[in-house]
Amino acid sequence: MRTTRIAAAIGALALALTVTACGGDDSEGGSSGNASFAAGSTMEKLNKAQKIRVGTKFDQPGFGLKGLSGKPEGFDVEIAKLVAKALDIPEDKIEYQETPSTVREQVLQQDKVDIVVATYTINDKRKAVIDFAGPYYIAGQSILVKADDASITGPDSFKDGTKKVCSVTNSTPATNIEKYLGDKTKQLVLFDIYQKCVDALKGGQVDAVTTDNVILAGFVATNEGAFKLAGQTFTEEPYGIGLKKGDAAFKTFINDTLEKAFQDGAYKKAWDDTAGKNDTSELKIPTIDRS
Repeated sequence: MRTTRIAAAIGALALALTVTACGGDDSEGGSSGNASFAAGSTMEKLNKAQKIRVGTKFDQPGFGLKGLSGKPEGFDVEIAKLVAKALDIPEDKIEYQETPSTVREQVLQQDKVDIVVATYTINDKRKAVIDFAGPYYIAGQSILVKADDASITGPDSFKDGTKKVCSVTNSTPATNIEKYLGDKTKQLVLFDIYQKCVDALKGGQVDAVTTDNVILAGFVATNEGAFKLAGQTFTEEPYGIGLKKGDAAFKTFINDTLEKAFQDGAYKKAWDDTAGKNDTSELKIPTIDRS
């Protein structure tokens, strides 16, 4: 009898060890518990905390739009999930913080988020105060108008000084459009989020909205028959993942994660499931800038 009890105990212990070795929780989005990172690195800190704080936008269909779940949904969100997965952090442990264009650098500098994935164009001015991984997507600036408006065909349509165009404060599109305006003090209307620009276009307070083509395509798709894109794109906007200045190891880790996603199909699936529904053009995989 004693021998039987000992054998049963050994069997139970062996089973427990087997379950532990297999990582325990195999549910979708769960932590495997098998990840290992360099001591003292940001990756180790985030992995041990089992939490990552992500700054993104809540008002951009296809990229970052707060859905019925109460959490943002879109391509930027899926890119953030790929980073979390590489850190062995479950999706339900991602903490999203709404991050409009005006505060993207500040939230990183003030340690309010760990990364920013928010249609964030890489440029030299921003690189002076934060770092970028990526790019993970190349967009182009475009113009949104009402569906029945034939008077605006591109940025040159604003040179006569009569038409108003809306964009977002501290955004690259707002800076880019200025060179096409006859009188920017009268023509350029700025808000903190693009939804307010779209509302102003609906109400006739402005004649157009300008930002990146894929963002505007989302507004076209979610306002059926109301809007269209006018003309072709007139800039190139590389989207990067913002992180704190000087964290070279974390930047390399994110770049490696993106390249893996480019190769194994996870990146294309993220696109097809989100922004790709509004943009049927061929998805071009960008080249990571490791400088």
